[in-house]
Amino acid sequence: MNPIDDLFQRLRVQGRKAFIPFVTAGDPDLDGAVLVARTLATHGANLIEIGFPYSDPIADGPVIQASYTRALDRGLKLDDVFACARRIADLPEIKDRQIPLAAMTSYSLIHRRGAETFLRQAAEAGLSGAIVPDLPLEESEALSALAAARDFKLIHLVTPTTPRDRAAVIARRSTGFLYCVSVAGITGERDRLPPELLDQLAWLRTQTSLPLCVGFGVSRPDHVRMLREAADGVIVGSALVRPLEQVGKRPLNEVVAEIGELARILRDALNPT
Repeated sequence: MNPIDDLFQRLRVQGRKAFIPFVTAGDPDLDGAVLVARTLATHGANLIEIGFPYSDPIADGPVIQASYTRALDRGLKLDDVFACARRIADLPEIKDRQIPLAAMTSYSLIHRRGAETFLRQAAEAGLSGAIVPDLPLEESEALSALAAARDFKLIHLVTPTTPRDRAAVIARRSTGFLYCVSVAGITGERDRLPPELLDQLAWLRTQTSLPLCVGFGVSRPDHVRMLREAADGVIVGSALVRPLEQVGKRPLNEVVAEIGELARILRDALNPT
């Protein structure tokens, strides 16, 4: 069984929700990214989303764009990203807790490497799935077929502005889980999440048996508490990446400890008992 399917099956039995934090491969550097992932694993992560730095990410807000830029400015290449993912996958803290890894990547990186080669290298690096926000549904069939042959999950996104007939098709095509974008626009922290998001989740629940995981803008305990009854998981990116802006001004271990503490707070809000 794919580790993502296995995770959600275990959580369903336990009556718990998935806490899915994000880490950029190569930020603050390769060793630092592994340290962040280890800290997230010990502070409640159920699945870790690994961002593949790209020069023109269409879905990411300023915090993650800046994180990608820091990594790329150090000369990061795709092979380095796969090596970073492999190091994370091999951590005892990841293995012992059976924490799956999923890529957040631009389709441009897949296309340049070749889809079959990319998927093979991703699987060899310990990744169990990928989120490809700039891949239109109409152009995803070939990649979906290659991924299915490897039992590699291709996780699709539904946004608040996706028409319902299209959202229903996306929900049927997605594997692993359905990525439910909370707000229109790019990633980043928000003061509040739209109340109509709960209605959208309730409707999506009628369209698919896949787990529903909410990302974009989820950054505070009150956001998580709002979602924990309606969603199967929450994805947190910018709020956990922002502290890395302080690396060089503050000791790395101090910054990573701050990331770990925020992760713990959000995990406790999601699974309070």
